Amino acid sequence: MSVTEREPGARARLAALLAPPLLWLILAYLGSLAVLLLSAFWTTDPFTSNVVHSFTADNFREILTDPVYRTVALRTLGIAVVVTLLDALLALPMAFFMAWVATGRLRRALLVAVLTPLWAGYLVKAYAWRVMLGEHGIVNAVLAPLGLRGPGYGTTAVVIVLAYLWLPYMILPLHAALERLPAHHLEASADLGAGTLRTLRSVVAPGVRPALLAGSVFTFSLSLGDYLTVQIVGGRTQLLGNVIASQVTLDLPLAAALSAVPVVLVVCYLAAVRRAGALDSL
Repeated sequence: MSVTEREPGARARLAALLAPPLLWLILAYLGSLAVLLLSAFWTTDPFTSNVVHSFTADNFREILTDPVYRTVALRTLGIAVVVTLLDALLALPMAFFMAWVATGRLRRALLVAVLTPLWAGYLVKAYAWRVMLGEHGIVNAVLAPLGLRGPGYGTTAVVIVLAYLWLPYMILPLHAALERLPAHHLEASADLGAGTLRTLRSVVAPGVRPALLAGSVFTFSLSLGDYLTVQIVGGRTQLLGNVIASQVTLDLPLAAALSAVPVVLVVCYLAAVRRAGALDSL
């Protein structure tokens, strides 16, 4: 028998406890998304720049037909995918080492090293990378003896900085999943004659797949919505985030329509992940 069935007032107390956060979620989050979608169908007076509350799909038509917006959207999507793949490739061996190889103080030190960047401000980390990637930065200083140069400011710099910023969000769920992976599964795989690659593919991969996809939700969505990194290290690179930011004061309905693009992409990605059943065991 559940608690709500044993105690007559338990259901009412539970409802009273959940009502404030649910109300906040509906009004502040879902309400703001509804207003965003509604304002995307408005337009702007070309003479006064005032918002005209008349229903039109011209903003979405412009986004779909203008090659500039299509290029920016595809570039943003591509960078989000590359950042997610790069973080996955970096996080998997790091999380495996932390969970299965490192012990004692070393494991704790590595965990602190992963968490420490989260305590620093976003802008501090982004501007630190701007200094390192600059003409006289440490990246060029290290590569100069080899006859090489750093990427400077541009798309490559944006990918590097975003991958660095979101890497902890990929490492932590993978580390937790690997820690929960029973050791006897690996021992049984070895006893049955499976090699390292077969064990990784048949035992480890299914165990960390939900955590990997959960981490990818963070890296993918955060990369799609970022607009400060590209302004700091992106040079002339344009992404959806900074295009939206530049349109807010010029054409608010168009900015709202552009904002709907990453929202739709994230919702589609979440639906695909949920349909695959990858989040069921988290």
